[in-house]
Amino acid sequence: MEKINIFTDFKIKNIHIKNRIVLPPMVRFSLVKDDGYVTEDLIDWYGMIARSGVGLIIVEASAVEESGKLRENQIGIWNDSFIEGLTKVANEIHKYDVPCMIQIHHAGFKEKISEVPEEELDRILKLFEEAFVRAKKCGFDGIEIHGAHTYLISQLNSKLWNKRKDKYGERLYFSKKLIENTKYLFDDNFILGYRMGGNEPELEDGIENAKLLESYGLDILHVSSGVPNPEYKRQVKIKNLPKDFPLDWIIYMGVEIKKHVNIPVIGVSKIKRESQASWLVENNLLDFVAVGKAMISQDKWMEKARKDFSLRKIMNSGEKMYK
Repeated sequence: MEKINIFTDFKIKNIHIKNRIVLPPMVRFSLVKDDGYVTEDLIDWYGMIARSGVGLIIVEASAVEESGKLRENQIGIWNDSFIEGLTKVANEIHKYDVPCMIQIHHAGFKEKISEVPEEELDRILKLFEEAFVRAKKCGFDGIEIHGAHTYLISQLNSKLWNKRKDKYGERLYFSKKLIENTKYLFDDNFILGYRMGGNEPELEDGIENAKLLESYGLDILHVSSGVPNPEYKRQVKIKNLPKDFPLDWIIYMGVEIKKHVNIPVIGVSKIKRESQASWLVENNLLDFVAVGKAMISQDKWMEKARKDFSLRKIMNSGEKMYK
């Protein structure tokens, strides 16, 4: 039996993923106009990435309401008028036999999350549910909830920022209700993912959150960063990162969280080379590896990865022959 590698396929429900490389949700502000609608340039870009042979594409953060955007030129999904453009994105990606999810997002209120009226969060929860319905109508293969990067859901998951005394002060309440209220959408042809902060604020908190999220019925976890401990002034925002770990601290969180869950885990952050992704997958440290900025700066990243992988296999075979 051949050892698992980055070109080994994977199946989640009925969704076939032909390799372990993921395009994470990269917000392409330069390709979107202020109205939030999909452009032909954006469709073409996703088509180019799909054509390159990536395993899974997670379409960029799509706002559930206009006031919840990161900035003006961010994709929207807050009413049915966005369905036509997003359907074109999904169809373009599917031309190349690549499954695609879409990330659903609200920027939130940062440190003021505890001051937001309960009724306002009830309203936003409903907006997420409506966005899920639209995403399925567009033909995507799944949804990724954006629960990282200090945005709305990360704010609610944060022990540091969320000091609420109402129901939204309960750990992961917003996420739990969102998943419960939309469970009917997720049949065998539609998967649910979650981009989580591995540090909320410490890795230990991220591990506990991951176990809870799995229990709610997720199909896949995507580990990134959350609301950091302000005491950490350095670049690394967790304690006890092993000195011999060769990659970024955010990747390390994904590796550690994978040890505690039974659903597939995507790791992300500063992966530039095939050898880095291969080390993570071949050693069963992660199930999938996200390649973001490198995929933007090198539109032939997948082609080069295949060549580098093949060359490495040949070199390794030669070394074994002469031992």
